[in-house]
Amino acid sequence: MARCDEGYLCEVCSQPVDPMSESDLYLRFIIGLVPAEKLTAEPERHIRCNPVQAQFIVDDDFEPVVVEGPFSKTELDADYVRKQEELVTRGWQRLLEVAGAGLPVDEYPLPEFRQKS
Repeated sequence: MARCDEGYLCEVCSQPVDPMSESDLYLRFIIGLVPAEKLTAEPERHIRCNPVQAQFIVDDDFEPVVVEGPFSKTELDADYVRKQEELVTRGWQRLLEVAGAGLPVDEYPLPEFRQKS
Protein backbone atom coordinates (compact mmCIF):
# COMPACT_ATOMS: atom_id res chain seq x y z
CA MET A 1 0.00 0.00 0.00
CA ALA A 2 1.29 3.47 -0.83
CA ARG A 3 2.29 5.67 2.09
CA CYS A 4 -0.41 8.20 1.18
CA ASP A 5 -3.04 5.40 1.29
CA GLU A 6 -2.03 4.18 4.74
CA GLY A 7 -1.33 7.61 6.23
CA TYR A 8 1.74 8.48 8.21
CA LEU A 9 2.40 5.90 10.87
CA CYS A 10 4.69 6.50 13.82
CA GLU A 11 7.86 4.43 13.53
CA VAL A 12 7.88 4.02 17.32
CA CYS A 13 4.29 3.14 18.26
CA SER A 14 2.88 2.29 14.78
CA GLN A 15 -0.17 4.51 15.34
CA PRO A 16 -1.24 7.18 12.82
CA VAL A 17 0.35 10.58 13.34
CA ASP A 18 -2.69 12.77 13.10
CA PRO A 19 -3.27 15.66 13.52
CA MET A 20 -0.24 17.38 12.04
CA SER A 21 0.31 19.21 15.34
CA GLU A 22 1.58 15.89 16.77
CA SER A 23 4.16 15.41 14.00
CA ASP A 24 7.80 15.13 15.02
CA LEU A 25 8.73 15.11 11.31
CA TYR A 26 7.13 18.51 10.67
CA LEU A 27 8.53 19.88 13.92
CA ARG A 28 12.02 18.84 12.78
CA PHE A 29 11.33 20.46 9.37
CA ILE A 30 10.22 23.71 11.02
CA ILE A 31 13.39 23.91 13.13
CA GLY A 32 15.70 23.19 10.21
CA LEU A 33 16.63 19.56 10.91
CA VAL A 34 14.90 18.09 7.84
CA PRO A 35 15.11 19.65 4.36
CA ALA A 36 11.86 19.95 2.37
CA GLU A 37 13.00 17.39 -0.20
CA LYS A 38 13.29 14.75 2.57
CA LEU A 39 9.77 15.19 4.01
CA THR A 40 8.39 12.20 2.12
CA ALA A 41 11.41 9.99 2.83
CA GLU A 42 12.10 10.62 6.52
CA PRO A 43 10.39 8.47 9.17
CA GLU A 44 7.45 9.94 11.06
CA ARG A 45 6.89 9.89 14.82
CA HIS A 46 4.61 11.53 17.33
CA ILE A 47 6.36 14.37 19.13
CA ARG A 48 6.08 12.43 22.40
CA CYS A 49 7.55 9.34 20.73
CA ASN A 50 10.79 11.34 20.40
CA PRO A 51 11.19 12.24 24.09
CA VAL A 52 14.79 13.42 23.79
CA GLN A 53 13.60 16.28 21.57
CA ALA A 54 10.17 16.71 23.19
CA GLN A 55 11.77 17.45 26.58
CA PHE A 56 12.88 20.81 25.15
CA ILE A 57 9.31 22.06 24.58
CA VAL A 58 8.56 24.47 27.40
CA ASP A 59 5.03 25.83 27.05
CA ASP A 60 2.05 25.88 29.39
CA ASP A 61 0.00 24.11 26.69
CA PHE A 62 2.47 21.20 26.38
CA GLU A 63 2.69 18.63 29.15
CA PRO A 64 6.39 18.35 29.99
CA VAL A 65 8.33 15.28 28.91
CA VAL A 66 10.94 13.97 31.32
CA VAL A 67 13.88 11.93 30.05
CA GLU A 68 16.00 9.84 32.40
CA GLY A 69 19.66 9.06 31.87
CA PRO A 70 22.47 10.64 29.88
CA PHE A 71 20.17 12.35 27.35
CA SER A 72 18.11 14.10 30.03
CA LYS A 73 18.36 17.85 29.73
CA THR A 74 19.36 17.87 33.40
CA GLU A 75 22.57 16.11 32.35
CA LEU A 76 23.39 18.51 29.48
CA ASP A 77 25.20 21.84 29.34
CA ALA A 78 22.90 24.61 30.62
CA ASP A 79 23.61 26.94 27.68
CA TYR A 80 22.83 24.15 25.17
CA VAL A 81 19.60 23.34 27.04
CA ARG A 82 18.52 27.00 27.04
CA LYS A 83 19.13 27.28 23.27
CA GLN A 84 17.33 24.01 22.54
CA GLU A 85 14.36 24.98 24.70
CA GLU A 86 14.07 28.29 22.88
CA LEU A 87 14.36 26.70 19.41
CA VAL A 88 12.19 23.62 19.90
CA THR A 89 9.51 25.56 21.80
CA ARG A 90 9.35 28.17 19.01
CA GLY A 91 9.19 25.34 16.50
CA TRP A 92 6.34 23.63 18.33
CA GLN A 93 4.43 26.90 18.57
CA ARG A 94 4.99 27.44 14.82
CA LEU A 95 3.76 23.90 14.14
CA LEU A 96 0.50 24.74 15.92
CA GLU A 97 0.19 27.91 13.78
CA VAL A 98 0.72 26.19 10.43
CA ALA A 99 -1.32 23.04 11.09
CA GLY A 100 -4.42 23.46 8.98
CA ALA A 101 -3.63 27.07 8.07
CA GLY A 102 -3.42 26.34 4.34
CA LEU A 103 0.09 27.77 3.99
CA PRO A 104 2.50 26.44 1.38
CA VAL A 105 4.97 23.97 2.92
CA ASP A 106 7.95 26.23 2.17
CA GLU A 107 6.47 28.78 4.60
CA TYR A 108 6.28 26.33 7.53
CA PRO A 109 9.85 26.68 8.84
CA LEU A 110 10.91 29.34 11.28
CA PRO A 111 12.15 32.41 9.35
CA GLU A 112 15.83 31.58 9.85
CA PHE A 113 15.31 28.16 8.24
CA ARG A 114 13.26 29.16 5.20
CA GLN A 115 15.09 28.58 1.93
CA LYS A 116 16.01 31.73 0.12
CA SER A 117 14.92 31.92 -3.52
